[in-house]
Amino acid sequence: MFSKAKNKKIFKWIGISTVISVIIFFIVVTSMVLFSKTSTPLKESENLNFNVLNTNKDKLPTLQKYTAKDGKELFYRYYNGNVDKTLIVLHGSAYHSSYLQPLASYLSENNIANVYTPDLRGHGPETNNRGDVEYIGQLEDDLSDLVKLLRSQHEGPILLGGHSSGGGTVIRYAGGNNAPVDGYLMLAPYVHHTASTYRSENEWTNVNLPRIIGLDILNTFKITALNHKDVISFNMPEDSRNGTETLKYSYTLQTSMHPRDNYEQDIQNLDKPSFLMVGEDDNTFNTSAFAPLFGQYSPETKINILSNTSHFGVITKTTAHKSISNWLKKYYENDKVIN
Repeated sequence: MFSKAKNKKIFKWIGISTVISVIIFFIVVTSMVLFSKTSTPLKESENLNFNVLNTNKDKLPTLQKYTAKDGKELFYRYYNGNVDKTLIVLHGSAYHSSYLQPLASYLSENNIANVYTPDLRGHGPETNNRGDVEYIGQLEDDLSDLVKLLRSQHEGPILLGGHSSGGGTVIRYAGGNNAPVDGYLMLAPYVHHTASTYRSENEWTNVNLPRIIGLDILNTFKITALNHKDVISFNMPEDSRNGTETLKYSYTLQTSMHPRDNYEQDIQNLDKPSFLMVGEDDNTFNTSAFAPLFGQYSPETKINILSNTSHFGVITKTTAHKSISNWLKKYYENDKVIN
């Protein structure tokens, strides 16, 4: 048998070894965050054809302001449809609300919905914190503030929609404890990098995987001091840039714009009338996986896989506008909300 002195010495060395191992572990993880580099955005993108974006500047409303709960002024565009139905549409990654104009104009001019297109925090021509937010979940708080404001201005239903990463933000919003809305519209939504809809051979993004892994680990231990490091960049063609794009995202912003790791639960929380549209020719996602995924976790969500339609086509094509309009028109049928 070991003497008490020997036992004490053994336990002391075990303790020292454990502490040293923990220190080495955190040094390695922190090094992954500090010393890995996010690629400089390329000036071309083979996955996305930005030439199809056809914003009509004559129909583009001026930016208006609202104040978030932290006192910061945030911006949006308003398309008045002179109806009692209001739709908020969120833009995707790297750009801002202006490219949503073709869809917003169609819905408002045809008296389908009043449309609001906010520039999410960290985006747009007026942001002073490009590519970043203060904390994970701040976008949901900002949107809750906007929803509450619109509730005070409009009597009818308010629906939340989004395109691409904006569609992912919609799913995340549904899964959080946020101001309630009356329906969800998802246009080619980004779900999660582990979801069946994800397409790994995507040349639109440059992901700093070592830094993301390191920050994921640190956040598991509630260490958030390095969350403002950038983790992804976007390859926007040079001729599509005008100085208002956001070509890199911090870990905080990237996480805030997408469903949680338990994305299945976020999808299950789409508990209001919901409509999902994705283009059959969208080469940024595995389009054939949307119907099975949402069929399993949100079977009430209506899904339209639109033929001959690209990632941006769900925003620009008249066939897409009409499909969205038909769903919005049927939202109230015989004065009863349907799904």
